[in-house]
Amino acid sequence: MKKLLLFVCFIFTFSVYSQEDAWVYFTNKPNSQFYFDNPLEMLTQRSLDRRTNQNIAIDIKDVPIHQPYVDLIIASNGIQVKAKSKWLNAVHIRGTITDINVLTTLNFVDHIHFANPLLNVSGRISNLKKIKGLNKVLETNTSFAYGNSGNQIQMLNGHLLHQQGYTGAGKIIAVLDAGFPNVDIIAPFQRLRDNNQILGGYNFVDHNNLFYTGNSHGTLVLSTMGGYVENQLVGTAPDAQYYLFITEDNADENPVEESYWVEGAEEADRLGVDVISTSLGYFDYPNYPTYSYNYSDMTGNFAFASQGANIAFSKGIIVVASAGNSGASTTNPHIGIPAEATNVLAVGAVKADETYATFSSIGPSFDQRVKPDVMAQGQSSVLSNTSGAITTASGTSFSGPIMAGAIASFWQAFPNLTNQQIVDLVRQSADRFSNPNAQFGYGIPDFQLALTNGLLQLNSILNYNFIVSPNPANHYVCISFPNHFSKATFLLFNSLGQLVMEKESFESNATISLEKINSGVYFYKIESGSFTQTGKIIRN
Repeated sequence: MKKLLLFVCFIFTFSVYSQEDAWVYFTNKPNSQFYFDNPLEMLTQRSLDRRTNQNIAIDIKDVPIHQPYVDLIIASNGIQVKAKSKWLNAVHIRGTITDINVLTTLNFVDHIHFANPLLNVSGRISNLKKIKGLNKVLETNTSFAYGNSGNQIQMLNGHLLHQQGYTGAGKIIAVLDAGFPNVDIIAPFQRLRDNNQILGGYNFVDHNNLFYTGNSHGTLVLSTMGGYVENQLVGTAPDAQYYLFITEDNADENPVEESYWVEGAEEADRLGVDVISTSLGYFDYPNYPTYSYNYSDMTGNFAFASQGANIAFSKGIIVVASAGNSGASTTNPHIGIPAEATNVLAVGAVKADETYATFSSIGPSFDQRVKPDVMAQGQSSVLSNTSGAITTASGTSFSGPIMAGAIASFWQAFPNLTNQQIVDLVRQSADRFSNPNAQFGYGIPDFQLALTNGLLQLNSILNYNFIVSPNPANHYVCISFPNHFSKATFLLFNSLGQLVMEKESFESNATISLEKINSGVYFYKIESGSFTQTGKIIRN
């Protein structure tokens, strides 16, 4: 009966679905120069600092969408605006085909893209045989087998990061999920609450600040990174800070959820987040079969959410996404959106003994890129449920955040490296890096090996350059000398080029106080004889 209903819905798409979803793309952003002149009007200082640290220039994507354009779309007959994206300069709308097409007469509308590809002039041809893909919230099978979380951390050598003091401190993770009920009251998150590590959140589905609600999925996910119950559960990034964003509408399955996801990623960028962790996947929309994707769409930058994820990476963020739970499917076992995106780190699942978990979605992408990227324990992962009980559950929903937390902790060790450098070190440490395959990708990372390789890179730099760390800095910086240098002069300039500090004839490993320096971006010059080195310092 279910197959019959789906068939009928497809054949009579145009008569049954009087309302269609579409993206309206605008031609420009008329007030962009104002924002370029006043960047703090569009991004926080932490977001600007992340760009500075990675040499990323502000561009037109950072400028907010032009609200008068949005207002005119809202005022148009029969149109609902569901979401908007500054990165893609577009709004997600809902209305009849006729009312939507009328919008093309507006001079600021560049083009319209329907979620139903049959309605696009140059749209792809849909396959009549629709495949069952990833669930929008990746399914989990929960049992109440209590234990501790040692195996899922030790598998990655994440415990060795913790032993060396790399626990995610100073890093911010945004969790994009379906809800976070009881995170504000249950015991496994007491440590986060006591240390003010939950920085806030937002419900993009209901457009309000009520994020301690919704589906329990996000609560379970968060516990694998930030949960803490002594002798039972330690997350992979227990000292990181977190933003909690609801982007998933548990009551419906619709492409608008991709737009909510991009809104969440844009807000994460604005706030200066370092890592996005998302355990959501999009492929098939059972209630709207004409909106579903085909495997041929998995080319890295086609879907709306994949485009947003790639832009997030271009802003210096590491995006970690669960691969999906369709590995056992006979029709479509492949990784979906946004995990398939070119610059997203897709995480598949293994069992506790490091063998492949058969539900884990496989690669490659349609354009033959290696997917998944890496693996972590996703079968019988240890976590907290919404009552605060420590239990286990299975799914790439948990291997993804376990990996995201480990990456945040690892990045703490190398704050001056870019997101690309960090991702490269993680991939290169994986046990199948030289021989990836469709099930494991590059395999299971070894964060101790990644740490060693990172330090070797720094040692190589040490032979030629001064090392200024930490950067970003709080109260001080330490200057380490390269070989064959004994003394140097340190000069610090503000953004106007004014000299604000000078320290002469100091020796290696000198600690320079920044207590009298205000927060912001500064430029340094180190001089020793005829040698000069320049760079940037971020004062938090």
